[in-house]
Amino acid sequence: MPEELFDIIDENDRVIGQETRTVVHQRGLWHRGVHILLFDRRGRLLVQQRSEKKSQSPLALDCSVSEHVQAGEDYYHAAIRGLSEELGLDGVEIQPLIKFKLNYGPNDNEISTIYKGSVHREQFNFDPAEIERVDFYSLTEIQKIMEQKTAPLSYWFKQILLWLLGNPSDLHTLDNWQEK
Repeated sequence: MPEELFDIIDENDRVIGQETRTVVHQRGLWHRGVHILLFDRRGRLLVQQRSEKKSQSPLALDCSVSEHVQAGEDYYHAAIRGLSEELGLDGVEIQPLIKFKLNYGPNDNEISTIYKGSVHREQFNFDPAEIERVDFYSLTEIQKIMEQKTAPLSYWFKQILLWLLGNPSDLHTLDNWQEK
């Protein structure tokens, strides 16, 4: 299977080239990502535990979906693809919440968009190659996990949660989140 190709972007989210995933992460080139926060009818967040095979943050708790945007793809379509690939979901309505810049870790610079949607427990069928398990948590429960450090959270998920809860975070929000 060929390696993923990403759009390389400048810090204003303008495409300036394309490169493979490996090269993008080796050189710390700016690229795009999406995160989706799915809530059930009771307002609980669907949280995934990343697969132990993941190179970054294995077995850490993460957003409902976290996905890179592939070359030529926009944020929205990457989110829809991520819903299908990671959770087996099609036809989920999502709305953009925020667009931000973040250094996700060594040589991992992204501009990302967070989407919000709703899901029913019986709707999804997650990919075991990507996800170890999924569960629903109230924001109070996930905040307690974060504060008491009872489970590892991916760095970006922690920053997104801090922002979502109205606390200071490392997210550098952008004024214009609309699609480019």
